[in-house]
Amino acid sequence: MEDPMYSLQDVIRCDLCETPVPPKHCDICHIHLCEACVGEHLSDESKDHYIVPFKLRGIITKCTKHSTEVCTQLCTTCNIPVCPLCVASSEHEQHENEDILKWFEYKKELMQKDLQDLEKSIYPKYQEAATNIPVQRADVNKRSQKLTTALDKQGEALHTEIDTIIQGMKSDIDVMDAQHIAAIDRQEVAINHTIPEITQTILDLKRLLDTSDVCLVSVYTSRTEEFRNLPAQFQVTLPTFIPQEINREQIHQQIGSLSKLVITFLLDEPRILTDIQTECRYLDSVSCLSDSELWTRGINDNILRLYNLQGELLRSVKTKSRIMPYDIAVTRSGDLVYTDYGDSSINLVSGTQIQILITLRGWRPVCLCSTSFGDLLVSMTSDDYKQTKVVRYSGSTEKQSIQWDDQGKPLYTSGDIKYLSENRNLDICVSDRDARAVVVVSAAGKLRFRYTGSPSTPWESFRPFRITTDSQANILTSDYYNHRIHIIDQDGHFLRYIHNCGLQEPYGLCVDSRDNLFVAEIETGKVKKLQYYM
Repeated sequence: MEDPMYSLQDVIRCDLCETPVPPKHCDICHIHLCEACVGEHLSDESKDHYIVPFKLRGIITKCTKHSTEVCTQLCTTCNIPVCPLCVASSEHEQHENEDILKWFEYKKELMQKDLQDLEKSIYPKYQEAATNIPVQRADVNKRSQKLTTALDKQGEALHTEIDTIIQGMKSDIDVMDAQHIAAIDRQEVAINHTIPEITQTILDLKRLLDTSDVCLVSVYTSRTEEFRNLPAQFQVTLPTFIPQEINREQIHQQIGSLSKLVITFLLDEPRILTDIQTECRYLDSVSCLSDSELWTRGINDNILRLYNLQGELLRSVKTKSRIMPYDIAVTRSGDLVYTDYGDSSINLVSGTQIQILITLRGWRPVCLCSTSFGDLLVSMTSDDYKQTKVVRYSGSTEKQSIQWDDQGKPLYTSGDIKYLSENRNLDICVSDRDARAVVVVSAAGKLRFRYTGSPSTPWESFRPFRITTDSQANILTSDYYNHRIHIIDQDGHFLRYIHNCGLQEPYGLCVDSRDNLFVAEIETGKVKKLQYYM
């Protein structure tokens, strides 16, 4: 509706000087005022005045308790308009009061800001979340089908193995049967060969018994003992089958295990549980030795320090070369490993001893992490800074090298530091600052995806630094320049940020066994323990 102030038929004018379109209004006297006449009007002290912008005319009302007064104040305790007599009364004398116009404008500004947040930020997030629900539902079916397929495959493998074993045992029975028949055949041949001889001997004996020829009888030789025992006698121990009792537990062990469904919720506002002040001026790295002890490393510092959650320094270790290490990690056995860029070595701290575990030639180790199988993954750059790769070591033996994609192109940019972490699904996650991406490959080294920031993050501003993973196979990476941490799932989908919870310039990251996140603040030298799951 058109404001009557601007109607061509009835232009509003200042009630004192007739200036058109006056910007002010006295809400007590109910007259319109130009800027020049405001002072003149207020100079009349015979009565009260309350000047408001023209568009806010009518903002004050008569007091419901004092009919001669108007409400120029708002009792913020009771959230009602009050007049000067109300303010002075016992009912409101201990309450907070604000000028009604200032409070109104403050609330309007707050509403405008809320409207902008709702329209530009919050509502689009809900729309995106609602759009993602069918995707999540479809993913449930896909993952379920994937698990079912894996189980079917394992079942087929076990069935094949059982069929092979059973068929092998049946073949053994066939061989034994053949051996038994052959023995019987040999016995049959010998018996059939002897029977005619016995028959002839019986005939000969009968003739001799009927004869009176002494010479024939005298040369007789008995063969009875020769024929007494059957020829080619053999003993047979027949095969038997003793079935084992079927042990369901052993069968389950052979098939494998199916983990339980765990549904967790990311907190809207992560909570800082512990705040640890370290001696590092520029804190770069943090690595969990346990849920209550943390190894730390600072920039331009050759001392590695172990703290508990109370901030007490438990131990400090100076590097073997006296040079700053580039990265640290805790192995499955609880030992500390670190990379020494200066002498191209990877070192193991065990107890009070430091030993060189690996020395490289032509390459320099940069960052590292320990895997679920006890291997080490090491990111390294060539001496000429033109190549970068990730190498898997078992002890000091190289097992795998990851450098190229299926098209023969480099997976990682050259030169810059590449932080890395192994995910629960055995993916290898690398933060590539120069590429402005988190590069994730499978355990076999095949590229799975590149994460280049959330939909609301401009590509130019996203530069991931430290990286870690949690028990839900989510990936967390510190976005130092934007003062936040990104959480993405194992397939590269953005979940949310960790920010606005008291973090300052987050850098180093690690997660304990309970999915508490430890964040190293590079400038403050603090490690903060956060809860980000409900």
